[in-house]
Amino acid sequence: MAEDDWSSVREWHRAVNERDLAAARRPKGAAEGVEVFTDWITRSGIHLEPVSWHPVARDRIVVEQDATWPDAPDAESRQAPPVRTATLFVLDGDRVAAALRYDDGLHAALRAADGG
Repeated sequence: MAEDDWSSVREWHRAVNERDLAAARRPKGAAEGVEVFTDWITRSGIHLEPVSWHPVARDRIVVEQDATWPDAPDAESRQAPPVRTATLFVLDGDRVAAALRYDDGLHAALRAADGG
């Protein structure tokens, strides 16, 4: 994968935001926690809007995002302002192997991506 081709991460965001559970389960394989992840997509009602992209290595990128919960079950969450967060994506070829959220923000995710 070319370093500037983060299509699997873009597809991950699309699948989450559109509640596309079939896409969130692809590709088939030895993925742990897929059912937990798809349940979270449905239950949380989250929408993640990428704000900035920070490639760390060929197989790792940190994406800073604004999180909102427009489809959350409770009105308070639906009306809450966006929360800035960051997610470290680890890729295995063209597949997202891990998506690790850092609510402490971009710098925490970048430190984790660098192994620190």
